[in-house]
Amino acid sequence: MGRIERTLIRINAFLIGLMMVVMFLLVFTNVVTRYCFGFSIATAEEISTFLMIWITYLGAGLALREGRHASIDLFQDLLGDRAKKLIRILLGIVLIIFFALLCWYGSRFVNFSWATETIATQIPKGIPYLCIPIGAALFIVHLIFVFRKWVDRSWHDEVPKIFNESPEGEI
Repeated sequence: MGRIERTLIRINAFLIGLMMVVMFLLVFTNVVTRYCFGFSIATAEEISTFLMIWITYLGAGLALREGRHASIDLFQDLLGDRAKKLIRILLGIVLIIFFALLCWYGSRFVNFSWATETIATQIPKGIPYLCIPIGAALFIVHLIFVFRKWVDRSWHDEVPKIFNESPEGEI
């Protein structure tokens, strides 16, 4: 696995982890202040919602690498090896096209919504919506890195190596 790919995975996973910690702290703090002190933090719910959406979009590519997306393989498994491989290639191309369109239209949506503000935090709505084009682009990059293994259905066998090994033996 190349250094660029490994770096991308680590940064992606780190950002998701950081967002999860911040989301947990916001929700926990808001619950404590609401039930123990009688007030609520107005922006905590909105920021937590945005973080959850960002985590979902940024995590889609990593979930692909780990084989965590739901799939129905029954019909593929009934086919011969050559037909199965051809279908997987076509599905991969369709996924890339879909996420490229999602990236394109997501960018347009960000641009369109930038002039309006969110209710609680008063930030441009384009900031939370940036997760759509960024997440779609990341998904494409992850799929391209594992495309051959994804087509051969051997990609999920190497998942633990992504986070546990490096050329030097350290993370």
